[in-house]
Amino acid sequence: MTRLQLLPVVALPLLISILFYGPSYTIADTDPNDASALRVMYGALNSPGQLTKWTANGGDPCGESWKGITCSGNNKVTEIKLSGLQLSGSLGYQLASLTSVTTFDISNNNLGNQLPYQLPPNVQRLNLAGNGFNGGLPYSISQMTSLRYLNVSHNQIQGQVTVAFDSLSSLNTLDFSFNAMTDNLPQSFKSLTSMNKMYLQNNQFTGTIDVLANLPLDDLNVENNRFTGWIPDQLKGFVKSNGNSWNSGPAPPPPPGTPPASRPDRHHKSGGNNSPSGSGGSGDGGGKSGIGGGAIAGIVISILVVGAIVAFFVIKKRSRRSSTDIEKHDNQPFAPLASQEVQEMKTSQASSAPSVKTFEAPPVVNLRPPPIERHKSFDEDDIAAKPIVPPKKVNTAKINARQYSIADLQMATDSFSVDNLIGEGSFGRVYRAQFDDGKVLAVKKINSSALQNPEDFLDIVSEISGLHHPNVTELVGYCSEHGQHLLVYEFHKNGALHDFLHLSDEESKPLTWNSRVKIALGTARALEYLHEVCSPSVVHKNIKSANILLDAELNPHLSDCGLASLIADVDQALNHNTGSGYGAPEVAMSGQFTIKSDVYSFGVVMLELLTGRKPFDGGRTRSEQSLVRWATPQLHDIDALAKMVDPALEGLYPVKSLSRFADVIALCVQPEPEFRPPMSEVVEALVRLVQRANMSKRTFGVDQASPRGEADAQDYEP
Repeated sequence: MTRLQLLPVVALPLLISILFYGPSYTIADTDPNDASALRVMYGALNSPGQLTKWTANGGDPCGESWKGITCSGNNKVTEIKLSGLQLSGSLGYQLASLTSVTTFDISNNNLGNQLPYQLPPNVQRLNLAGNGFNGGLPYSISQMTSLRYLNVSHNQIQGQVTVAFDSLSSLNTLDFSFNAMTDNLPQSFKSLTSMNKMYLQNNQFTGTIDVLANLPLDDLNVENNRFTGWIPDQLKGFVKSNGNSWNSGPAPPPPPGTPPASRPDRHHKSGGNNSPSGSGGSGDGGGKSGIGGGAIAGIVISILVVGAIVAFFVIKKRSRRSSTDIEKHDNQPFAPLASQEVQEMKTSQASSAPSVKTFEAPPVVNLRPPPIERHKSFDEDDIAAKPIVPPKKVNTAKINARQYSIADLQMATDSFSVDNLIGEGSFGRVYRAQFDDGKVLAVKKINSSALQNPEDFLDIVSEISGLHHPNVTELVGYCSEHGQHLLVYEFHKNGALHDFLHLSDEESKPLTWNSRVKIALGTARALEYLHEVCSPSVVHKNIKSANILLDAELNPHLSDCGLASLIADVDQALNHNTGSGYGAPEVAMSGQFTIKSDVYSFGVVMLELLTGRKPFDGGRTRSEQSLVRWATPQLHDIDALAKMVDPALEGLYPVKSLSRFADVIALCVQPEPEFRPPMSEVVEALVRLVQRANMSKRTFGVDQASPRGEADAQDYEP
């Protein structure tokens, strides 16, 4: 059979397949309302290319498998998952027509602005986190009766929560963390009878958390808010609660007649012989158990009233004799506790109002609790109130830097992801942050353990924001909220000098001699500015190659300037500086940092530039582990000096320049601080070195436009 005769035999089955199965791929499969809503959504998102196969006109989301879209057998859209696609714009106005969608996840995009009022009404999993949404939550969430998971964390949602949770009994996970929500928790939280996990941290909620007491929670985080009152017994043991103004004293007893807790498994109380099983919370007062409870409560109240009156008159007599002594011990009345005591007495004497009126606050204080407890409670209340007093507002007005919110920095750093981590130093980790306007900055997240006095943070920021020099890393902004302290600096893509000298790979071009002199001169000028221009002088305390950042032209920028006062313990600096080979001898003995100890550390950095060695290298022989101890005796021996030079230079340096460079090092690392020169003299010496340098081609390598390329010699001339 010839090829022409075989063609119809082969083509016939293919033709039949196209005729019978082809329509399923050409006729629109998706519900028209769903398809229309997705097309509108695509246009509102500015028609992003990352949404493959999507189109604003025509198209079949289910049949064509649009990115992130899942459909059911009846061609209804059931899932929309578009997380982390860098989408911008808005979500359109037809989301309410997506009635079969059960999962709606648009987290970690750049949608911003306010949330749309209408959302898929029957959604079970709703994830809107990390988008920069502001304003309030849409009330339509109140009507999502099928909702089980709600996440709006890491946005800028503000104000009171206006969503009503009465109909959301299926909701088991709620994440409001890292927003700016305020006011008390909604009372409708009581209806969340399926709630297991709730995250409310890093907001500005106030009031108590009593409304959460009887929820079936196993994971609760309310850290870094403004909650007050007491943590309910039902929540103790698993709630994360730091960063609030909790009362430290014992919680007041519930009013007489209060029904037992609705969750006896977590609410253990003694003394309840009659335990009605079904109507404890109804409040109707019916049934025999209610009458029995009232009679017992009446007897208890009567005994308490009589006992309190007798105690009052007895103690009143004593208080007349000892009141002057009490005033000598403490001039301030314990008004908060007194009012609390009076309130308790009022509660227990509901049927004896005239007796309450005769009570005066000062004598009642002496009843209970003991004086030590009262002092403790009063002091803690006073301390808790300190953050509200605004002495820092005057200082913040002097800060010449932008104030960022936690949400801003979370967005820019992708929630401080490891992928954006660019370094870790004495004060905390540093992250690369890219903002919506395309600007790239560096965010230093200060370790809370490193803060000596967190309340002084804004004062220090004010001082740092006043430092302006071409060779000092510029502070762009800061963040101080919810117990977090962050600094935002300009970003230098070439990283730290330490990496150039000690972590360069085989493909990277080593620093030429001219670049090394340029870096030394620029760093010296930064220190000259801190020591001799700033008033009072700024002692850096942490000079090292890891704190010298290089820009695209290899200009140095000294980082961490002015941060030394944040160190909680000087020993931390000793461990970082002295233990790693940068610290001056007198610092190791006295712990005192001065401008002269900065000069010594700078000399060690110059030794790094000269030799390419680390200040302390445990991998070398014992005699060569300490760079200063090994190099100092050889700095004035020209033959020994030639052997000390970084082999990466391959001999491309002028001998005279090398010798003068070594002379400056020798002056800086002298063991006696009084013999070390001021930084202005160091700058002058390096400037003369540059001016006298031989500018032949042998002096420096071929310049390139790459990040690790070198600049012309005249770039670092004065």
